[in-house]
Amino acid sequence: MTAETSSANPTQPAGEPELIDLEEPAGGIPPVLTTESQLRRAVDAFAAARGPVAVDAERASGYRYGQHNFLVQLRREGAGTVLIDPIELPDLSAFNDAIGDDEWVFHAASQDLHPLREQGLEPRRIFDTELAARLLGMARVGLGAVVADILGLRLAKEHSAADWSKRPLPESWLRYATLDVEVLVELRDRLTERLADAGKLEWAHQEFAAVLAAPPPSPRVDPWRRTSHITDLRTRRALAIARELWQERDDVAQRRDVSPGRVLPDRAIIKAAQVLPRSVPDLLALREFAGRSVQNRATQWLAAIQRALALREDELPSMRGPASDGPPAPRSWAERAPRAAARLEAARPAVIARAEELNLPVENLLQPDTLRRLCWDESIGGDRVAEFLAGRGARPWQIEQAGPIIAQKVDEADHASDERAI
Repeated sequence: MTAETSSANPTQPAGEPELIDLEEPAGGIPPVLTTESQLRRAVDAFAAARGPVAVDAERASGYRYGQHNFLVQLRREGAGTVLIDPIELPDLSAFNDAIGDDEWVFHAASQDLHPLREQGLEPRRIFDTELAARLLGMARVGLGAVVADILGLRLAKEHSAADWSKRPLPESWLRYATLDVEVLVELRDRLTERLADAGKLEWAHQEFAAVLAAPPPSPRVDPWRRTSHITDLRTRRALAIARELWQERDDVAQRRDVSPGRVLPDRAIIKAAQVLPRSVPDLLALREFAGRSVQNRATQWLAAIQRALALREDELPSMRGPASDGPPAPRSWAERAPRAAARLEAARPAVIARAEELNLPVENLLQPDTLRRLCWDESIGGDRVAEFLAGRGARPWQIEQAGPIIAQKVDEADHASDERAI
């Protein structure tokens, strides 16, 4: 690869080795593939090559509706890097057999796998450099930070939030996209060595397999409740207005293929729900509705507000949100379920301490929700902890590392509760 040594960086902490700027791809910037003949040649080149494949994709979050890919990047030693326009070439499934059982190397695979499946790409094995960095206890796990820490290279990330639906794509953006896969395989090799030295390589393989097998995320119940500052609303009527405005905005955004926040900002939804404007002039008097595109749809926004104002009391949304199948917030346990509270109070610090011993984030050792559910279910004694964890999707290494500690603490807490009851 081509890399030029950077000049002194005044923002770099004293005492740290100077990073090398990664500025130009080793083979230059490849053309973006847009035709079937170009795609066939790329697939043939990948089939003739061997080894892991670096993969990345660029979306237009914040600009377009949904999480669709607008550029796909693949790189394999012996085949080079290909940049593909998935709008012109929506079916990329031919790469699956060309790559075979070799690893696909991602950074944050959970973000890319499902959008890539829209193009028919189905990896059989993956390596996730972000997840590997987490298992190694690295403080910073973004791609730029991991590349700097492991390879000593400075990877520019200034186009990560760009509108990748733009055509034609600027050369500087294509350079960025090419560089994103330039070092992934080398990074994977170095991280593999570190995982092996730390005794965590098998853990990583189990994690990668779990990410690959994970189903697509389920649609959220009441997605409108994720509007920023929704908790500032104090009445059910205000929530109803927020819900109607959110749905109206979402319908417009989906029809126009535009990010919802560009149609109507969250802050406008919240302000209208607080003020309850009754006319278009009242609505447009709010500074949150000052933008021209927002004002052009003022009658739509007012109609949504009026629909909410006309709802009967029994049609208004609950202040509490949809019912959950999980336990209540732990702050209420001491009064509602003191035995469960004692189990959690004993087990949670022990799990945190074990994660610190293993030099990894506690959520990578065990999801906090899994531990809460286990402690809440008082029928789960220490002898059933491993079975419960497996049923909640914990990997064998997690059960091995956290299970015995949790079983011990749960049994101790239950015994103490029984003693107090006598």
